[in-house]
Order: sequence, then structure tokens, then C-alpha cells
Amino acid sequence: MSKILYAHIAIFLVNALYGINHMIAKGVMPEYLKPNVFILFRAAGATFLFWLIKLLFVREKVKRKDMLLLAACGMFGVTVNQLFFFNGLSLTSSINSGIIMTINPILVVILSFFLLNERITWRKSIGIAIGATGAILLTLAAGTGSGDSFLGDFYIFVNAMSYGLYLVLVKPLMKKYKPLTVITYVFSFGLLFVMMYPPTLNEFFQTDFSRIPMEAIYKILFVVVFVTFLTYLLTVFGLKHLSPSVSSAYIYLQPALVVFFAFTLGALGIADDYTDTITIEKGVYMLIIFTGVYLSSSSSFLRKTR
Repeated sequence: MSKILYAHIAIFLVNALYGINHMIAKGVMPEYLKPNVFILFRAAGATFLFWLIKLLFVREKVKRKDMLLLAACGMFGVTVNQLFFFNGLSLTSSINSGIIMTINPILVVILSFFLLNERITWRKSIGIAIGATGAILLTLAAGTGSGDSFLGDFYIFVNAMSYGLYLVLVKPLMKKYKPLTVITYVFSFGLLFVMMYPPTLNEFFQTDFSRIPMEAIYKILFVVVFVTFLTYLLTVFGLKHLSPSVSSAYIYLQPALVVFFAFTLGALGIADDYTDTITIEKGVYMLIIFTGVYLSSSSSFLRKTR
């Protein structure tokens, strides 16, 4: 298989893991860990793993002039992104969070046009428009179940904007360095900024770790290793071969993936049940979203694999 196809598979896996994360992380916060403490564990654990792998397999130095851009990627791709996602998820339902994330591709296309001079084709524009229409309709129908929160939804929206900016900012670095080098420095800066955020250490010392059950610990480890370390590694690999707008288009799959895992994990008793927010109407809107994903990503995929 070509590297382009592997890149598409990698980005799909990233969004599948993010879809699972909406349920898994929700089961830990805020009962056992406050959002900022969870983020500290996530950033620290992933940073340790990235440096471990880099020191063993990748000998590559980064130029001093690129440090500022790496710091910006750490700020928007790790700190702001995760602070708003986890704090938003602790307030709103996992279904709502998956739905709101679909605004990301539109933001990425706009930012890529201004910052990277990436051309917006008619096919991509139509795909984005169709996907956005489905996402908007789905969002309007989203406030019908349990766990709704305007503030939580707003935090998830800020999270989507921050992650979109990260996807655009990190793209030029992908052309200069190996993916592992980039993500290691991005997380190092991100961890530093998370620790500088005043509530983080205060909440850490206030946490009663003795009352956290093994089930919650397993969920925390899953988020650190798979939803953080693996997803960010797969994302930078995907960005090596795909444009930011194509990569972000896969986020349109998240509402459907979140619904799928809500049913699956809820039935298995692994996560809380938010399936009361799912209706046939939302299913139709998800099919519209799928159509938008196909149109916005297939043209790039077919063009690069010929």
C-alpha cells in the first residue's frame, strides 16, 4: 500500500480513538480526577514516552529558529486544546462534544488558505459545505438529552478552534523534521505550559489518589498511551502525507464514531450511557456528514495515489 493510504488509515484510527475517548475520559472526570489533573497526567505520560522513543531511535536536532513555532504548536495543540476539551467534557455530554468537534475542518480550510496558501478546490468546498450542513443540523438537534451544558459546549468549540490552528501551524515542521522529533518537542512545550497554568498544581495536590479504583486507573492509562501518545504520533505521520484540511475532514466522522462507541461501551458497562441523546433524525444528519467527508478527502486521495 502507498504512504498516502497508510496516512488515511492513520487519521481514521486517530478519530476512532478520539471517539472512544469521549466516553472513557468522561468516566474519570470529575468524580476521580479534575480535568486539569487529568491533562497533567496525559501530557506528562505522553511526553515521557515520546522522549523515550526519540532517544532510542531518532537522533535529530531542531534549529533554534523553529523553537518559537514548536512552542506555539505546544500551546495550541496540547495546552489550550486539552484544557478546553477536558473541562468542556466534564460539563457536557460525550455525544455533544463529538458533534461540536465537527466544526474543526471548516476552520482548518480557512486557516490553511491564509497561512499556507493551500488551494480550495470546488470539490473540497462542496464536501466541506455538505459536511458542515450535516454538522450544523446535528448540533441543533443535540440539546435533547442528558448532560447538556452551554458552557461545556463552548469549551469544546474553543478546543476545536485550537486544534485546527495546531494542524495548520505544525504542517511546515513536518517538511523539515521527522514526525517523532516534532511531536516530542510539541509535547515538551505543552507540558510546560500545562504546569504553568495555576489551577493545575493546586488541583493535583488536592486530589485524593487513594480513592481512585483500578477501573479508573486503567482508563487513565488507556487515555495516556492510546488517546494521547499514539494518536498524536499517528496525526503527525498523517500530516506528513496529507494536507491539514484533508486530515481534519475526518473529524466529521466523530459524531458517528461517538454514537457507535456510546452504544458499544455503554452495553459493555465500560462507560456511562448517553444513548438517550441518539435519534433517527441525528442518524440521517450523520449520513450527510459522511458524504461531506468522502467529497472533501477522496479527490486528494485519488490524485495522490495515481
